[in-house]
Amino acid sequence: MSPNRPVSPSDTSGDAILVAVGWPYANNHLHAGHLAGAYLPADIFARYQRMRGARVLMVSGSDSHGTPVTVRAEQEGTTPEAVFHRYHQSFLDTFKGFGISFDLFTSTDTPNHIEVTQDLFRRMLAQGDLYEADQELLYDATAGRFLPDRYVEGICPKCAFDGARGDQCDNCGSTLDALELINPRSKLSDATPERRKSRHFFLRLTAFTERLTQWIEQPEHADWRPHVRNFTLGMLREGLIDRSITRDITWGVPIPLEGYESKRIYVWFEAVIGYLSATKEWNATNGTPEAWRDWWTDPKARTVYFIGKDNVPFHTVIWPAMLMADGGLNLPTDVPANQYLTMSGSKASKSRGGVVWLPDYLERYEPDPLRYSLAAAMPETNDADFTWAEYVRRNNDELVARWGNLVNRVLTITRRNFDDCVPEAPATLAPESLALLDRVDVAFDSVGADYDRVQMRRALSGAMEVAQGANQYLDARAPWQAVKADRDHAAETLYVALNAISGLVTLLNPVLPFTTQRAWEYLGHTGEVGAAGWQRMPVVSGTVLPEPGPLYRKLDDSVVAEEEARLGL
Repeated sequence: MSPNRPVSPSDTSGDAILVAVGWPYANNHLHAGHLAGAYLPADIFARYQRMRGARVLMVSGSDSHGTPVTVRAEQEGTTPEAVFHRYHQSFLDTFKGFGISFDLFTSTDTPNHIEVTQDLFRRMLAQGDLYEADQELLYDATAGRFLPDRYVEGICPKCAFDGARGDQCDNCGSTLDALELINPRSKLSDATPERRKSRHFFLRLTAFTERLTQWIEQPEHADWRPHVRNFTLGMLREGLIDRSITRDITWGVPIPLEGYESKRIYVWFEAVIGYLSATKEWNATNGTPEAWRDWWTDPKARTVYFIGKDNVPFHTVIWPAMLMADGGLNLPTDVPANQYLTMSGSKASKSRGGVVWLPDYLERYEPDPLRYSLAAAMPETNDADFTWAEYVRRNNDELVARWGNLVNRVLTITRRNFDDCVPEAPATLAPESLALLDRVDVAFDSVGADYDRVQMRRALSGAMEVAQGANQYLDARAPWQAVKADRDHAAETLYVALNAISGLVTLLNPVLPFTTQRAWEYLGHTGEVGAAGWQRMPVVSGTVLPEPGPLYRKLDDSVVAEEEARLGL
């Protein structure tokens, strides 16, 4: 599939960073929980890293072979291919609408991905990391078929949640085997399934326990998010079990051996390989088929995985074990998994509804206010709750009043009183003027460090505190009054304020790419904000300033009731 960004990561110099983002099941549209959980933090991180000159490659794709896709197809009486293609296009449109800057958003249904998956399967089988054995599975006699994990629901044996799936419990996060479920029921017929044996391939996970434990306990992983590291260590200490990686299904990556035509490599094994296959696809498409090694074999490269917390075991245990089996590929540098985003107190869910669907949102609102609202309350360490009341408050009090109004009033006053141009700066700036510009410049270090550590809430808060400082500076010097009695005083104030705004535009650009680009152009700058680098771009005296428009629109309080009604609240 076509990448969203035409700019090549190899066009820049610097360290190689792979931004690997979770692959969504192509069985429904994306909602705000997905944006807050993985795609927005990944985009903010990638945008910052590009601005500072890193060789960023940001990849993901549609998980087209997940059983949720086949479940949806059976519910609709159509094919998995039709479901996958419909929602894959929805994902592409949504990411474009929200400015999620993938270099490549592909799918698991490509010849390249199938080839890369089968190649790893063959090598792991030859090494003994995979083995064949009989497996006891659940069989729906009414439907006449074996049941993949997601076709089974029941009571979780670990937390007693009724509604756990055959592969995982969304309530406690535990990975499960369908045979462990209490009172299992088939999602095809609601019948109680029976146990039958079938021949399958297994990943020898137990052989990697010691290596995985040593890896996760390395000092450089001590600053991983506590819930990610602790969950992983807990899983290792509890004891790993070998897991089957094939299923009795016909939709998925074929097993590259004769006699297995009715079976497929299962989604949880092949989907994570997508990070590698997508990297190879991007490089092959761009005429550098061997350059994928820059992100996967160079020990100085960073690989950062952005996922929701329900996917932690697949990215800190299973995928690392597969990478260890390969022997020559980089292990994850960090897995900054976010916690859940609840919607007015209820967990966001594709299947259960009651969510802010992203295509629906874009029909009524601009993308940046939601990006801002979710970044300001991103569920980095705990679950976070999204409410429309808080969305409206942040939009009106923070984006409109604190930031947008700063930009608009400085530009308007300057154009009105200085012939549409940036005024001349005095030879020596006042202490408070120097202090403001110094505060902006120092923020590049602190805010940048927070973006780099994937602490997006803190980074955004730091930038907005600088914006508040610029407002205080403006209010104290009151150029709208000074221009009548001391024109030079007003000129200095507005010159400094414009330069402070220029720095703030860059600081806020990873979170607010659309509106900061407009503000950038209002300042008389050309090109893209990101191309100017991670620094304050000076606004030069004499620059002609175009007429500004409002960056944000104030929302009426009635929006809260209207949108809550859409959620069914």
